Amino acid sequence: MDSGDWIEVKSCGPKILDEKKGKYARWLEENSPLTLVEHLNKYIIGQGEAKRAVAVALRNRYRRSMLSPELREEITPKNIIMKGPTGVGKTEIARRLAKLVKAPFIKVEATKYTEVGYVGRDVESMIRDLVEASYRMVKDEQFAVVSKRATATAEKKILSVLTEALKTERGDKPKDEWEAEVLRGLQKGDYDKFTIEIDVAEENKPLELMNGMSAEISLGSIFGDMMPKKRKRRKISVREAMNIIVAEESDKLIDNDAVKTEAVRRAEEEGIIFIDEIDKIASGGKTSGQDVSREGVQRDILPIVEGSSVNTKYGMVKTDYILFIAAGAFHVSAVEDLIPELQGRFPIKVELQPLTKEDFINILTIPQNAITSQYAHLLAVDNIELEFTADAIAKIAEISAEINATSEDIGARRLHTVMENLLEDISFNAGGDIPLTKVVVDEKYVEEHLSEVIAGQSVKKYIL
Repeated sequence: MDSGDWIEVKSCGPKILDEKKGKYARWLEENSPLTLVEHLNKYIIGQGEAKRAVAVALRNRYRRSMLSPELREEITPKNIIMKGPTGVGKTEIARRLAKLVKAPFIKVEATKYTEVGYVGRDVESMIRDLVEASYRMVKDEQFAVVSKRATATAEKKILSVLTEALKTERGDKPKDEWEAEVLRGLQKGDYDKFTIEIDVAEENKPLELMNGMSAEISLGSIFGDMMPKKRKRRKISVREAMNIIVAEESDKLIDNDAVKTEAVRRAEEEGIIFIDEIDKIASGGKTSGQDVSREGVQRDILPIVEGSSVNTKYGMVKTDYILFIAAGAFHVSAVEDLIPELQGRFPIKVELQPLTKEDFINILTIPQNAITSQYAHLLAVDNIELEFTADAIAKIAEISAEINATSEDIGARRLHTVMENLLEDISFNAGGDIPLTKVVVDEKYVEEHLSEVIAGQSVKKYIL
C-alpha cells in the first residue's frame, strides 16, 4: 500500500488523495496472502504455517476496510500467538510483513512488565511506542515529498554564505557566473568538508514533572513545539549545515497537525504489536509468589488487547483494531497457562518447528542477502574474494545443528556464532593495501578452523 503521497505540503493544505476504499482495493489486488508468503520466503526459510497465519490476518484487516461502517465495527483483528524455540523466525515473520505493507510496527518484551518498579499503567507504553513509530514513518514519508523544495532552499542559504567565504577566489568573474560555479561545486560535494559559520536551532531540553514520570507527559513534550527555539552561531561543515537546514525547511513545509492525525489513524487501523516472551508471564498453574505477579501483568495487558483508549502525546488512541502477535518458546509453561481471557484474545495459534540441518543449508544459501553473501560482501571491502563450496556449507549446517541439539537451541542465530569462529582469522588479517586475494572455504577448511568447536561438542556427549 503506497501511503507516501496521502498529503500535500503545507502551502497547499492537507488533502487525502485517495478514498479509503480505492486505496485498500488497490492494496488487496496487489497483496494476496499467497503474494505475501512468497515475499516472506525470500527472507525466511520454512515455517509455512506461521507465514500463512500472519498473511491471512493482514489480508483480513484490509478486507474489513471494504465493508460498511456498521459491519466494520463488529470485526476485530484475529490476533496470533506463536509457539516455538528462539531463532526460528517468529519476530522476523512479523517484522518483514509489517515492512512490506508499511504498517507501524514495534516489538516489546513481556518480561519488562515484571521488573522491579512495574506498575499496571506501564503496559500502555507499548501503544505510545507504536504511535511514535507511526509518527516517524509518516513524517519520513512527507520529508521525501518535500525534500527537493527543502534542498533547493538550503542550497540558496548555504550558497550566500559560501560565496562570501570564498570571495577571494572570485577574481573578476561576474556575480552570476561565480555563484553558478560555486553552486555546481556545492551540488557535486566539492565543499562538503569546507567549514562555514551559520545560525542553528538548539533543541529544547525536556522538562520532567518528576523522576521516573513518562516522557509522554513531561513538560518538554507538552510545550516543546510551543517554546521558541534559541539559535546559536556554530562553525560546521557544509555537509552538516546542509543536513540541518534541509531538516528545518522540510519541517516548515509539512503540516505537522495532519501528520499527527495520520499517525494516529495508521497506528489504530494498521499498527502491529509483537509481544515477545509471553510465555514468561504465564503462571504455570500456580497462584502464589511470583506467579501472582505474572498473572497481574496478563490482566494489565488484557484490556489493551481487548480494546481500550490510551492517552498519548498525539491524542487518544483506540487499540480495538491493532493486530497483536504474541510469541514464546513455552518450554516450561504452556499456552493454556495464560489466563483464559487472554487466551481468548489470541484465537489463532501456530507452532513453529525447530530448524534442521537442511534448514540451515537453505538459510545459508537461499534468502536474499543470505549469511554467506553478507560475509562475502563484507570481506570484499578488504579485497578478499570469499567463496563457499557446497560441501563447506553442508558441514557448517551440520555443525550448527549438532551444537543446537547438544546445548541450548538458539535456532538460526547459531549460524552467526559458527561463521564468526570460522572466518575469524580471515577477518583479522584482512585490511590494509593487500592485493585481491581469493579464499575458497571448503569442507577441509571448515574442519580445520572449527576443530575446537567440533571437539568441544564431542566431549559434551559424554558429560551428564
